[in-house]
Amino acid sequence: MRLAPHLRRIGNDIVAAYLVDTDEGVTVIDAGMTGHWRDLRAELSDMDRSVDDIRGVVLTHGDGDHLGFAEWLRRDHGVPVYVHEADAARARGEVKADNSWGQMKLGATVGFFWYAMRKGGLRTTHLTEVVAVHDGQVLDLPGAPRIIGVPGHSPGSIAIHVPVADAIFVGDALTTRHVLTGQRGPQPAPFTDDPQQALASLRGLEGVQASWVLPGHGTPWSGGVAEAIRAIRTVASS
Repeated sequence: MRLAPHLRRIGNDIVAAYLVDTDEGVTVIDAGMTGHWRDLRAELSDMDRSVDDIRGVVLTHGDGDHLGFAEWLRRDHGVPVYVHEADAARARGEVKADNSWGQMKLGATVGFFWYAMRKGGLRTTHLTEVVAVHDGQVLDLPGAPRIIGVPGHSPGSIAIHVPVADAIFVGDALTTRHVLTGQRGPQPAPFTDDPQQALASLRGLEGVQASWVLPGHGTPWSGGVAEAIRAIRTVASS
């Protein structure tokens, strides 16, 4: 799905990954689930691109529903995969998440796990090699993605600011569609290790100029960063 001239999404409001398209090549932000491999190939074809145009994959964190096809790109096509140093072991499958599910509604929860099953999300392929990144780093990749640490959902959760796409990719630092309740709009994400830290970490996004706020789960938000943060804090305090 084309969102803007330099910006594409694959997947849907349940699980999404993104592509930044520039003259220098393509940067993939998150890798969804393994079954999104076919969606990636189709989207690249629609862009008149191929896997050979991908210069790197940047993961917002190391959870399985964001690792998807990343190891295939690394192993079979030599594409480097970047993840925050605090989540490197998580992305390699060496440590497990320590989180709670929180509120659930039966229909939404069943829908999430049914979709995950269809897209191969129950058989995660972990990374065997990663390139560790840190807060404040600007990567030498198409779009010059800048790393912003937002720990809480996981120790190494990051947001990725790409000015050429007028976008910030936030992974599970927030969501606009709660996969376990179906509730829509900017709000804290489920499966979070430390909810209080995750909420506090949103301060690191204040002042970022980007129209698009793009979560790993939910509808792309085009109302700007400040309004998204305001909405999340309202939900969290209610």
